[in-house]
This record gives sequence, structure tokens and C-alpha cells, in this order.
Amino acid sequence: MALRPIVLMGDPVLRETAAPVESFDERLRALIEDMFETMYHAEGVGLAAPQIGLSERVLVVDVRNQDGPEAGRFAIVNPEIVAVSRETDKATEGCLSIPGLEESVERPAVVEVKGFDAEGRPFSVEADDLLGRALQHEIDHLDGVLFVDRVSPLKRQMLLKRWRKLQEEVGS
Repeated sequence: MALRPIVLMGDPVLRETAAPVESFDERLRALIEDMFETMYHAEGVGLAAPQIGLSERVLVVDVRNQDGPEAGRFAIVNPEIVAVSRETDKATEGCLSIPGLEESVERPAVVEVKGFDAEGRPFSVEADDLLGRALQHEIDHLDGVLFVDRVSPLKRQMLLKRWRKLQEEVGS
């Protein structure tokens, strides 16, 4: 297992539609373990492969400490959202690729996601609360969408201005 560097907003890979995974092999399983290790080290609850510079449809989430016993630790390969509720929910989101920024984002309250596990077995989960939000956020990454794209144009403009200022302060 190895820590991978997390790419920041502005890196082109974060705006690409990630490629489907075709081989469920040891390389994929090692990638998933690296992603979990990187996510835990960064104190996140989710991470998508584009966030470590790889344009592949792989995500990991772990909300066991936040959402209660029914929530868990998942790696999902080639995930897709197959159903969403009409009801929406608004909550504050942040992103490991946009450190220092948070904003309230409206999303469907319940989501059904299908994909595959690391072995290539079909996987499906219906999720709400933090797990549902985390899955939607990470699948957005696989489609080249960032949480700042999910807010009003005015809020997005303010967030991007704040991001540029933060980047100037750290010298990036």
C-alpha cells in the first residue's frame, strides 16, 4: 500500500470523464488499497481515482464513523447512479482536491448506485444521509464535475475567488 498525492482543482484530470475499468486484477485491488490509505491519511470520507491523477471509474468511501452501523466501507468500480429520489437535501460539502473550501450543495436525498466490487462481482447500494451524499460527490468526480459546479453561479464565483486567494497564500 502506498499514499498517492491528491491532485488539486485546476488539474485537467479532474475535468475528464473517467474511463471504465475493464480488468479486475491485482493492479486494481492494489489501487483500491492505495486509495483507502490516501483517503484515511487525508481524513476524508471518499476519494475518486481522478483525485489521485488516474482517469479510471473507481471510488472508495468510508462513512462508518459518521452514519451509524448500517453505513460502511465501500470500493465501487464503474459505478453509476440508477435511481434518485425526488426529495432533495442540502448539506455542506468539502473536497480533498479543493482544501479549504466548503459550501452547501443540494442533492437528491436518496440514491441507488450500481457497479462492481474489486473482484468484478455486481454491487448495488441504496443510500441516504452522508453515504448517499459521498457516493454522489465521488461519482461526480468520475464525470469531471466538482462540488463548486453544483452551486449557484454567484456562489461559484465567490468560491473560485477564495480558492485563488488560498492558492496564492500557499504559493501554488
